[in-house]
Amino acid sequence: NPPKFIWVQTAAEARELLNTVVGIDMVMSMYNVTDKEVFTLASEIKRERPGLPFVLLTHFSKEVYRRLALQDMSAIDHIFCWHGNADLIVAIVKLFEDIRNAEHDILGAGVQAILLVEDSVRFYSTYLPELYKMILMQTSEFLKETLNEQQKKIRKRSRPKILLATNYDDAIELYNKYKNNLLGVISDVGFTLHKNESAEDEVLDAGIRLARYIKEDDPMMPILLQSSQGSLSSVAQELGVGFLKKYSKTLMLQLSDYIKEEFGFGDFVFRDADRVECGRASNLKELELQMKIVPDSVLLAATSKNMLSKWLYARGLFTLGATFKAVQESHF
Repeated sequence: NPPKFIWVQTAAEARELLNTVVGIDMVMSMYNVTDKEVFTLASEIKRERPGLPFVLLTHFSKEVYRRLALQDMSAIDHIFCWHGNADLIVAIVKLFEDIRNAEHDILGAGVQAILLVEDSVRFYSTYLPELYKMILMQTSEFLKETLNEQQKKIRKRSRPKILLATNYDDAIELYNKYKNNLLGVISDVGFTLHKNESAEDEVLDAGIRLARYIKEDDPMMPILLQSSQGSLSSVAQELGVGFLKKYSKTLMLQLSDYIKEEFGFGDFVFRDADRVECGRASNLKELELQMKIVPDSVLLAATSKNMLSKWLYARGLFTLGATFKAVQESHF
């Protein structure tokens, strides 16, 4: 169900509301440069209700981030850059739902996830709404294949989750915990190694280190690196991972294309060794038809590289996905 919003204008009103209204699940606060009370409010809330998420929304400027760096941010769960786009609010709610449900749904039920590694508030505030929009559009598409309300409910709940890491340590921890259920990884190139480090401690090749670590563990895992330095595309190519230039005008279109192609969203495309398209399926019925007519070598490549299982997992078809994931080339 969509959340209900209650608006107050001061920290005092917020305290009063929290003491009188039952069922507040999250606190969102706008931040102005002159407003120091927001940090006191956050600390008080965390002392009284440790599990209640506190989110700070702020306009993007160097002055704002310079002042934030001087504050005690320990009581703030996340900062987001407010562009005036309501899609960000939806993304924030979904992100915290995913954080809360990840262990149960991913490890217990087999729900898939996308790992986003980004320390720039500005960029993850732009990426998250777009990623959730793609996921929700994908979910609405494959709901058309369902036969009844119960199936629709299960498919909705089995949508892929997004896991956000803002430093190297958190990225490694999330990868190791959920690697058997990851559709792919989207990572910045430069970010800090440890939590609560300042921007001056940023390691310029942290994303490359992360990509190497993941590729050594799972050569089939799709990874997309993004950086403002276009020269790093050759490094990405050497590692066998995707690359996007951050300030490209077509960044979101390229991101969408990569996710559709590599993370199992969109149509399933059968390709031969030269990457020439041999067949395409948008649903299970079309997939069944294509499997009968595409060349055996193409079908074998699709199953042995986890591409087909990823496509099925992304649609919430966990039993089918697990069956195909178990199939390797050596079995034939």
